Amino acid sequence: MAEGSERHEVLIVTGMSGAGRSTVGNALEDLGWYVVDNLPPQMLRPLVELAGRAGGSLPRIAAIVDVRGGRLFADLRESIDALRSGNNVRVVFLDATDAALVRRFEQVRRPHPLQGDGTLLDGISAERARMLEIRESSDLVIDTSDLNIHQLATTVNEIFSPEHAPNLRITVSSFGFKYGVPTDADLVADMRFLPNPFWIPELKSLDGLDERVSSFVLAQEGAEEFISGYMGALAPVLAGYQRENKRHATIAIGCTGGKHRSVATAEELARRLRAIPGVAVSVKHRDLGRE
Repeated sequence: MAEGSERHEVLIVTGMSGAGRSTVGNALEDLGWYVVDNLPPQMLRPLVELAGRAGGSLPRIAAIVDVRGGRLFADLRESIDALRSGNNVRVVFLDATDAALVRRFEQVRRPHPLQGDGTLLDGISAERARMLEIRESSDLVIDTSDLNIHQLATTVNEIFSPEHAPNLRITVSSFGFKYGVPTDADLVADMRFLPNPFWIPELKSLDGLDERVSSFVLAQEGAEEFISGYMGALAPVLAGYQRENKRHATIAIGCTGGKHRSVATAEELARRLRAIPGVAVSVKHRDLGRE
């Protein structure tokens, strides 16, 4: 290790072509890993040394290494052994049956990287032979034969999620319809059915963060019924998001100008959402402060 470098958690993801390396890489990236795809084995150590100079901002590194490196791939075992001194290194091997791999390559209509002038099975057999030593020395082998991309991502989350990490991050965003609906919203609710504090002289200059405005909005007929009902409707949606490994969601709450009703409702909704286990909630008020 270079002077001044730090101990890192290093994950080497390798395995059979078509077994799901890209899906695993995406899932790890969603979990906060720094992921590098198709990295030559000889670059593993320089990558870790470079991360060491990043001041601890890259503590978890995942390198996806595959057989496309040709002769460079032959040095993978040696490169891994060199990294194990001074770092927490694990090797994950992704495998699948020949039938599953053939089916996946046929679905995307792409040749196997070792196929050459032969058949898909020729390429798969050649890769298995080349991968045998790495597979036998791997810390973890995941058979993806019967897993779709969502199930594979779930498996990665279960194995590599930091303890107590949220399964879903929700942003509750207030907005004003007159400025347009947020383009990144997954769900949109309209609070314009409630009386507008804008027309109350003593509330007009305030906003939904003020307790006087919030109390007024939440006390209106239909407000509590809506929020309680919306929480009930969200429950299966958020559970489904987590099953399908949707890691981030934005709930947009709108009113006319994005100053009173939407702000108060967004704050109350966020407060209730924070009580759900495995969910992290943040709030932003997009149009607060606009004229």
